[in-house]
Amino acid sequence: MRYSKILALALILVISSCGVDKTAGTVGDGDPAKPKVSVGKLDFYPAFESPSGLVTPRNVYVWLPDNYSKGKKYAVVYMSDGQNLFDAEMMFNHQEWRVDEVFGGLLEEGKIQNCIVVGVANSFRTRSQEYFPQDVFDLYSPELKDYSRSKRLGEDDLLGNNYLKFLVEELKPFIDKTYSTRKDRDHTFHMGSSMGGLISSYAVAKYPKVFGGAGCLSTHSVLYITNYDAEQDFIDPANRCYVDYLKANLKPNGSKIYMDRGDQTLDAQYPKYQDRLDRMFRDCGWDDAHYVSKVYPGLAHVEDSWASRLDVPVLFLLGK
Repeated sequence: MRYSKILALALILVISSCGVDKTAGTVGDGDPAKPKVSVGKLDFYPAFESPSGLVTPRNVYVWLPDNYSKGKKYAVVYMSDGQNLFDAEMMFNHQEWRVDEVFGGLLEEGKIQNCIVVGVANSFRTRSQEYFPQDVFDLYSPELKDYSRSKRLGEDDLLGNNYLKFLVEELKPFIDKTYSTRKDRDHTFHMGSSMGGLISSYAVAKYPKVFGGAGCLSTHSVLYITNYDAEQDFIDPANRCYVDYLKANLKPNGSKIYMDRGDQTLDAQYPKYQDRLDRMFRDCGWDDAHYVSKVYPGLAHVEDSWASRLDVPVLFLLGK
C-alpha cells in the first residue's frame, strides 16, 4: 500500500475518532454549544473536573430516555468520545453515533432494559494516551517499548489507568448519586470505537467488579496510528501483547464482550488482528452468549458506520 494512502488512513483515525469539541469552556443548560437530541433529554456538565486531578476537565453528557423517572432504576452505559455521540451539526464531518435515536428506539420497542448513557468527551490532545490499555506496555519487549515511546506512548506518557480510575472512583459515584441507577457490575457497561474500543475492553479487564460488559466497535487493536508498511514489525507484536493481556485478565465470568469491524478505510487493516482476538476468546472458553465478533462489509472507520450498527452491541449488552 502506498505511503500517502496510509497517511490518509491514519488521519481518518485521528480526526473521525476525536471529533471537534465545541463545548469546552461553556456553561449553562441553554448554551448553544450543548448538543441537541431528538429523543429523550440531555444533561450537560461542561468542563467536568476530576476532584483529584486524575484527568483534565472535560465535558460530560448524560442522556436520559423519555421514560426516565426517579421511581425506576437504570443501567448505565459509559461511552468514550462523548462529543461525537448526539449532534452531527456540532461535528466537523457532520456525523454522529445517533445515540439518542438508537437507544430511544430500542427502549420504545421494549427490546432493552431501562438505561441511561454517559458520554465522556475525549481530551483531544492526549486521547491516545488516555485510551491506550496502559498495563499492556509492561508486556512489551525493550525494542517495542522504545518504539512506543517514539509515539508518545511510553511509561511517562500513558494515562489509561488514571482515566479509568477517574471513571470508577469519581465520575461513577457522581452519576450514581445524581441519577437513579443500578450500581452493580451487571448493569454497568463501557462502549467506544477505535482506541475507544481499546479502553472499553481494558475497562472490563482492569475493573471486572465494576464493568459487566463492553461494546468495542472498530477496535484499534494494533494500538498505534502508524505506517502499516514500514513499521509492520512493531504492529504484530504490539497486537500480540494486547491479546495476551486480555487472555490473562479477561476471564469468562459472566461479562459480555462485543467486538466488530468494517472492511473500508482504516478497518481494512484489522482482519488479521481481530481474527487473533477471536481465536483467543474462543480458546479461553467464551461462548456466543458472552462474546460476539462481527464483520460489516462496506462500512468504514467513521461515525455514520458506527451509528448504522449501534443497535447490535446495545441489544447484545442490554437486551431483555
